[in-house]
Amino acid sequence: MINRIRDIRKQKGMTLAQVAARCDPPTTAQTIGRLETGMRNLSLVWMNRIAAALGVDPELLVKGEEAEETKIIARLAETGAEALSAPRDAILPIELGGETPLVCLLVEAPQGEYRAGDQIWMRQHPPEEAPKLINRDVLVPRSGGRFAFGRLIDRRGTLVGLLPPGLGQRQIVIDNPAWIAGAEMLVRPL
Repeated sequence: MINRIRDIRKQKGMTLAQVAARCDPPTTAQTIGRLETGMRNLSLVWMNRIAAALGVDPELLVKGEEAEETKIIARLAETGAEALSAPRDAILPIELGGETPLVCLLVEAPQGEYRAGDQIWMRQHPPEEAPKLINRDVLVPRSGGRFAFGRLIDRRGTLVGLLPPGLGQRQIVIDNPAWIAGAEMLVRPL
């Protein structure tokens, strides 16, 4: 098995010391570095501790040797495309965090900044976490198996207010939704 701790840590923009400090109980940056490089065995206990510190599922930390993963091979900088010093695994941002379920909204007709064919990947949150989703696009269940989609602009008590993406549409108010899914990633075919 090959571990992907370094790839995940770098993609999240964290240092060895930050991961070490977020472990429970905290450990040293040197220990995390040794686990990353394989100089120290990655036990199930360490997998769970590091996964919690990185905010990912433990199984994301390892992969089989025969599995060919998509690689990040270059970066687009101010001077143009540049090769990385060493390729690293490309890990979908939606896999890098969150313990709540993912849902996907398919755009069939253009709406605001969204085009037909877009997929909006969203993570479900309990309604009490609505304040952290203010000014983000969200999907909210309504009665009768319907949904409302738009920018979350307000939350008062059990009421949430959405502004749909189309021009000239009025605010939608939903009372006591079961969950609110916040947009995390847009997949757009070229």
